[in-house]
Amino acid sequence: MTAPEPTWDEIDARPCPTWFTRAKFGIFIHWGVFSVPAWRTLSNEQFGSYAEWYYASVYGPYRNADGDFHQRHYGDALYRDFAKDFTAELFDPDRWADLFKRAGARYVVLTSKHHDGYCLWPTDNPHKKDWNAGDVGPRRDLVGDLADAVRRAGLRMGLYYSMIDWETNRSHRVDGGHFIPERDAELFGIPEEDYPTEILEEQWKDFNTRYAPSVIYTDGGEWDLTEDYAQTRKLLGWLYSQAPNRDEVVVNDRMHVGMPGTHGDYYSTEYQDVEGFGTAHPWEESRGIGGSYGFNRAENIEDYATAPELVSLLVRTVSQGGNFLLNVGPTADGRIDVLQQERLLQIGAWMDDHGSAIYDTTPAAGWSPADGAEGVHLTSAGSQVFAIVEGGARRIALAHPEGAAVVSAHDLASGGTIEVEASASSVSFTAPAPRADGCPVVVRLVLA
Repeated sequence: MTAPEPTWDEIDARPCPTWFTRAKFGIFIHWGVFSVPAWRTLSNEQFGSYAEWYYASVYGPYRNADGDFHQRHYGDALYRDFAKDFTAELFDPDRWADLFKRAGARYVVLTSKHHDGYCLWPTDNPHKKDWNAGDVGPRRDLVGDLADAVRRAGLRMGLYYSMIDWETNRSHRVDGGHFIPERDAELFGIPEEDYPTEILEEQWKDFNTRYAPSVIYTDGGEWDLTEDYAQTRKLLGWLYSQAPNRDEVVVNDRMHVGMPGTHGDYYSTEYQDVEGFGTAHPWEESRGIGGSYGFNRAENIEDYATAPELVSLLVRTVSQGGNFLLNVGPTADGRIDVLQQERLLQIGAWMDDHGSAIYDTTPAAGWSPADGAEGVHLTSAGSQVFAIVEGGARRIALAHPEGAAVVSAHDLASGGTIEVEASASSVSFTAPAPRADGCPVVVRLVLA
């Protein structure tokens, strides 16, 4: 007998597994057939540089700023023809996992299937024949290989899964049509009414059973899918009661229209499109090192955020109650761009010195810069408050809750003592000299 679908009250009562809210920093990976052309003209428009949208926005008509780019470079080739060149021949999952660990990340989230519908695992779904990594391109289980390596490195493995397939699902964003050329939808799509059970539900159960991800990052359902079409409560009910990962898995809020910021183990923001959710509910900010998630050959060094900028984003997000999910976009042959590697290692070097101000912390409730100073971020853990200061070498005054008493202060990186001046409602000190790498300095305040 099929178990009854849980109510939203029952689903929302499930506590978010504590590992997620303690982890703070993860690595996102956008990799797939779109990594072959790896192109989208750069745009200052929000989300306008996403190269993983090549099928829709370079090959196809949706917000296409590239004109005849595809025709000039690839002639009459179909988007699906790129799959044979998605070879991943240089993919070394252990090297990737080691890099992510050295970056200081505690979890990894890979695109198992993006909106183009191509699957990075050898799915047996008949609608995905010759449109998965086992049949065409790498001819290997990319999801399984990376999951094994990530777990060997001591990190948790997660999967991104698009709730939609562009080749099948229509959208109000394109006046009820498809994001991609209608010709491709006719060639490769299935009847839209069949999609929820024949692809969505079947694959949901398949990848959870095979890989038991700790994170499921859903996407795309929030644009057009009704709750009933997405089968949200049914899928979550099965996941939380029967799946092998039921005790540790966290799922975000993008399965259907109206779900964002309302239901989900954690809420999602993307390139700061939402301000955040404080401590009211677990949440996560994601972004690329540049302006794209998928590798974009149009980007140059000036289009990539610097290490100090990325560390500041991490710090700001954590001090406001969120996790930070930073994306890398590998190349089609399986390499992570050297500059992206450098950024990760620079973050990792900072985390080696200051990770205790990030991991397992919460926002420092009741603490704030007394003078409203910019670039001062506050976290806490037990009887410690961490003042994370961009720039360094300046006088900082912090207002604190009544009854708080600072016993001592230290430069977190060196352990050196820092003199403080305290009153009943505030504490002040001079932050350490700026770091050579330009990343923030951290003062650890020990409370009575």
